Amino acid sequence: MEVIMKVGPKGQVVIPKEFRLALNIYPGSKVLFRLINNKLEIEKPPLDAVSIFRETAKGMGKLRSHPHEAYEQELEERVN
Repeated sequence: MEVIMKVGPKGQVVIPKEFRLALNIYPGSKVLFRLINNKLEIEKPPLDAVSIFRETAKGMGKLRSHPHEAYEQELEERVN
């Protein structure tokens, strides 16, 4: 696959749709740029499990109840 794109006034280039689809790149995805022998490589970086865990943990703070509340409620119902 080969496509020529124009660089915008801010130095930005749009990654062509066929490349985005092939690499599963979506809005918010990260890409890695590497300059090797006057050639620019762009690739999707490997998954960073720690970053994924941190993002997931941030969302846990939005829970309305204590994470163990359902468990404690179940125990109380079994005792009574």
